[in-house]
This record gives sequence, C-alpha cells and structure tokens, in this order.
Amino acid sequence: MKAKNIKLIVLSTLLWTTSCEKYIDVVPDNIATIDIAFNSRVNAERFFYTLYGYMPEHASTSNPGLIAGDEIWLNDVAGRDLPGLNIARGNQRVTTPYLNYWSGFGTFIALRDCNIFLENIDRPKDIEAHERERWIAEAKFLKAYYHFWLLRMYGPIPIMDENISVDSDIEELRKERSPVDEAVTYIVSLLDEAIADLPPLIQNPGEELGRVTQPVAAAVKAKVLMYAASPIFNGNSQYAGFTNDEGEDYINQTFDASKWEKAAVACKEAIDIAESSGHSLYTYPGSAQFELSDSTIVKMSLRGAVSEKWNPEVIWGSANPTAGSLQNSSFVRVDAGVKAEVVERVNSNWAPTFRMAELFYSSNGVPIEEDKAYNYSGRMDLRTAGADHKYYIQEGYKTAALHFDREPRFYSSLAFDGGIIYGQGRKNDKDPWVVQAKSGQVSARINSYQYSVTGYWPKKLIHEDDILANNYTQETYPWPIIRLADLYLLYAEALNESGGPGAEVYQYIDKVRERAGLEGVMTSWANYSNKPGKPTSKDGLREIIHQERLIELAFEGHRFWDLRRWLKLEAYMNSDIKGWDIDQESDLEYYRLRTIDRTVFTKKDYLWPIPEANLIVNPNLDQAPGW
Repeated sequence: MKAKNIKLIVLSTLLWTTSCEKYIDVVPDNIATIDIAFNSRVNAERFFYTLYGYMPEHASTSNPGLIAGDEIWLNDVAGRDLPGLNIARGNQRVTTPYLNYWSGFGTFIALRDCNIFLENIDRPKDIEAHERERWIAEAKFLKAYYHFWLLRMYGPIPIMDENISVDSDIEELRKERSPVDEAVTYIVSLLDEAIADLPPLIQNPGEELGRVTQPVAAAVKAKVLMYAASPIFNGNSQYAGFTNDEGEDYINQTFDASKWEKAAVACKEAIDIAESSGHSLYTYPGSAQFELSDSTIVKMSLRGAVSEKWNPEVIWGSANPTAGSLQNSSFVRVDAGVKAEVVERVNSNWAPTFRMAELFYSSNGVPIEEDKAYNYSGRMDLRTAGADHKYYIQEGYKTAALHFDREPRFYSSLAFDGGIIYGQGRKNDKDPWVVQAKSGQVSARINSYQYSVTGYWPKKLIHEDDILANNYTQETYPWPIIRLADLYLLYAEALNESGGPGAEVYQYIDKVRERAGLEGVMTSWANYSNKPGKPTSKDGLREIIHQERLIELAFEGHRFWDLRRWLKLEAYMNSDIKGWDIDQESDLEYYRLRTIDRTVFTKKDYLWPIPEANLIVNPNLDQAPGW
C-alpha cells in the first residue's frame, strides 16, 4: 500500500477507530490504490457512488431522531436491545456510547473518502466536464451533510476540509474540535458551492432518484442555519467554560439576532428553489373506483405526503430499503380472516406514546387544553361514535373521548382502538377496516413481541397499498428526509424569531394548516381558543409554530432534533411513557391509562459523548461537558 494511503489511515486512527481492512472495503471491486481508483471514468464513478453508501439510515432504529426521543416506544421484548431507547431512558454512556457516530457507522471515513474523491477527480481524462462538475457538487454536498450530521450530535467537531499531507507531523494529525460557528460557516460554504453546480431536478428518474439536487442542498443549508440560530448554539450560557486550549468558546456565549435573519433568507431561498423545480404540497388524487369523502381526501393527502412514492412534496427522499422494516413494525392487523401463519409476518410493535395522542389539535385547530368547546377534563371518558365521526371512528364503537373531535392530522397519523383505516386493500371509505385492539381482538397482542405497548400505531408511515391477506405485501417508498411542509414551517419560525408576528409568518403556517383541513392561525385562535391573543405576540406565536412542527412532522424523525435545538428536551423528556391497558377485554378496563416506562434527560445529554478510547488516542479532543 502506498505511503499516502497509510498516512490517511493514521489520521483515521487518531480521530476515530478504523483499520486498513475497512479502508480497502470502501474502495469498489477490491481496488486497493488511489491510482487505480481514478485511472478511468468507470472506476471513478464506482468510487463516487460509495460516497452515498455512508448515508445514515434515516428510516431505521440507528436514526436517533426516530427512536431516542419520546414519540415512539416498543414493548420490552422488541425494544430490549435498541440503543435509541437506552438513550431515551437516560442510559447514555461514555465508554461505548449508544448510536456512536464518532467511531461507528463510518461517518468520519465518509468525510475522508469525500476528500479523496475531490482531490483526485481531475485525474480521469474520459469524464465530460458537466459530469465532473455534478459529481464534485454532489461530493461537496455529502461532505457538508456528514459534517452536519455530526454537528447536531456533538456540537463542535473537527472540520475535515482536506486530508493531511504525507509530510505532516503527528500533532497535525491529531485534529481538535472547531467552534460550532466555524463549522457552520464551513458547511454552508460547501453547500453554496454545491448548489451552483447541482441540477434543479432529476432528469433520469429511472437511474438517479435519490441523488441530490439544488432543492436538496438549499433545504439542508436552511436547516444548518436554523440550527445555528436556535438556542442550543446561539448564546447558550450552559456551555460557558466549554473552550479549547486558547480559551475560545466552542459554543458562542452571546446571542446573535442576525443568525435568525440569515436563516430566514436561506429558508426562503430553499422554498423558491424547490417550488421553481416543481415541488408542492401533496394532495391525494382520489380513487378511480369510488367517490371519496372530503375527510378521506384530506387524511390521505397527509398520509401520502410521507408514503406516496416521490410525490412532489418530497424534496429529499432516501430510497434506503429499511423503510420497509418501519412499515412492518407500524402495520396494524385489521383482517380477522388472515391465517395465523400469515398474521405473524407483521410485527405491529411501533407504538406512539400517549403524549403524542394528546399533542394534536382539536377539530377547531387549537390545542385541546385551550379549546373553549373541547371537554378536556373529560377526555378520558368513554364515548360512542355517531355518524358525524364515521370517516374517523367506526359508527357505534365505544372508545376514549380523546379520540373524538380532533384535527385530520390526528386521524391520518394515528391508528387506535375503534379507529378506521382506509386502504390496505379497501379503497371504499364507506367500508373501511376497523382497528379492534382489546385483548383477544384482531389488532391486539399475539405474543410477547408483536404488539403495540401503548394501543396506538403510526398509521401515517403505512402506504395505503400495504396488504396483509394471503401474504404480507408492501409498497415501499423513499423515506422523506425533507419535505416542503418542513421548509414552510422553518421559514415561519425564522421570520417570527427575526421580526415577530406578521402576515408572511401566518401565510406559511396557514399553507400547512390549509392542507390539513384547518382554518388559519388568527381565525382559529380568535374563535376557539381561551388564549385568543396568543398568535399576536412573538412568544405566543413561537409556541404555536413549535406545536405545528411537532404535529405536522410527527414520527418522521424531526421532533427529537427540534426539541434539542429549542433546548426543550429537559421539559419533555423527564416524564412517564404512558398508554392504554392493552391486555384488557372490556372498555372500562382497556381505557385505563398506565405507566409503561420513563424518559430521563439531563443537560449533559444535549451533546453526545466522544468515546473515551478516542480521547486517549487523540488528547487534542475535548470531551463534552458533563461526560
């Protein structure tokens, strides 16, 4: 192996844990030297595609955004060894951290390989200029995104702007953390360079779906700047004293209002680029066989924004096949005629928590505890569904009052005892499936592994054409890493933080609310809330925008990061995980709220710990506070 390759591996060892064998593994077709990897377009293209291979699995339990928070819980058997649940329980550790992206998952190796690619892509002579420019732009984007992925977890990180020279001494190889603001500036500069040479949309969907475009890069830039402007990294005094050897703060201690202005500009640019490239909020087209109610159309528009393949709302989708595993875990058994051996092919154990069921608005579009007409104190009582709820709850079915008079996103996102499900082989909304979740019923526990521990399922993650009949068949879809509704709400947030309430802030919140079948913010609060002036103040509107994001993007991996950047995790995560008493047969006994587990969070948990072994190898790295 050449000296240059060996030097790169030395750097890898100092920053993270790797080996020569791992290095060779990432070079395609057993190509062991850089010279060969870049001696032709064919070999360079193979190396290029390995850069995408390091992409985190957004639709799996290795994504902390999905499983390390308080949205989803699993029963004891299914969740026993899940690192994310251990983080949620407050069991993170320093020696071998859970979901360790510092020395696990290959993220730093990905950065090294991005640098190798960028330093050598000029060598092949048989690549056309436009193709080389696009590859370089994509590599810069991936390099920026891998930095951002680490930044959200660890805060200050080493900037891997280039691979270390062969002649460098050992101290230069021991890279230290860079302050968050420096890392953000570097990431944004990479994204700006990438945007200039990326295509506005995919021209060859059959071969290129999943590759990045201008809208993707612009959307990630907006997210990076939103994170930089948010309380976690903007004047966060809890990190006073977290400095490098020169006494420079890793996280700035002075609030900078201009960061919100920069974030607002980036969000608007991302929206404009996305819309000009054809992205729009998804609307369900209806059924070719049956006339559907407006209620069903709204519900399926909301579900389809997540699960409909490459729909126009998806700005960036990951075609990672693990999304199929999530569907299996989210699927609700509703057909009592399915054979026992087929029933066991779906796990049905991905369980939204009770706090998520309470999060969604009333049918009037305001929080249930604020709605003047909503019987909040009686939400645990039993109630029988009438014809007015027939598109949401089986008529004549007795269920919790909490399940009545809720907004369409509640019914599109959650499956529950007595709730109806459109699709899964039935496209007539006058004859839907019904969830029957009490002990002994079709949707209930079948063994110690395959059941929802709370009595809820994340219906929005299930494609309408997934069917459990003579077999279990799935309609897979690309996981929506970023969709347009996300950008609209980010823009509204940045505008409110930088300038307070105004017409444009309401406009972008209301775009999302209108698709969800709700009236605008000002109208809803004026008419239905016991806090009618809430959207007219900056603090009140902030609270509304935060809840809009938590509702609209529920179960998609955003809540965990949003609560983190808002410094709200302590308030949310030190509480009980609750659900219904699912092993009961009668209505009265089933609808008793019980405590299942508890989430625990302290200030140190805002940043991941660097593994102790890495600190020993590289003494220039500083551990995160509290660890």
